[in-house]
Amino acid sequence: MSARHPLPRRWLMTDERLGDRLLPAIARLPDGAGIVFRHYSLPPGARRALFDAVASARVGRNIMLLLAGEASDARAWGADGSHGRGPGEGLRSASAHNLAEIEAAEAAGAALIFVSPVFPTRSHPDAITLGADGFAQLARRTRLAAIALGGMDEARFATLERAYGWAGIDAWAG
Repeated sequence: MSARHPLPRRWLMTDERLGDRLLPAIARLPDGAGIVFRHYSLPPGARRALFDAVASARVGRNIMLLLAGEASDARAWGADGSHGRGPGEGLRSASAHNLAEIEAAEAAGAALIFVSPVFPTRSHPDAITLGADGFAQLARRTRLAAIALGGMDEARFATLERAYGWAGIDAWAG
């Protein structure tokens, strides 16, 4: 695994909802972006095959690829790092919805934190959101690079204080 600096400021969070739009979404990412490959519900072989397709789609574009799950799996699969709760060697990211989860990610050695949900999303339209103020309050309380997640796009990112970057699913899916 490589810990490349600076960390990406634009991220694609993959999931099964993207379907055939996954590879076109990767093509829309700017050079220097990042991808968190999730696809948790796929059988192991299918998940690995899709991960390899995603890895190939980023070749020559300086796009960081994190595998959601164990750091040992990320290393074995050739990812740049891993995403999830708990400790892990190499570059690690985590998701957080509150201060306790941010503090746990810091203690586990995460390099960046995806703070969510900032705004309503298509997948969770009725979820309680942080809003711009709630995001800023959490981002002020961490030393980690705070990535805004949930209903994000470039215009909404521009309105946020203390956001290192932003991540999305639908924003990249077109």
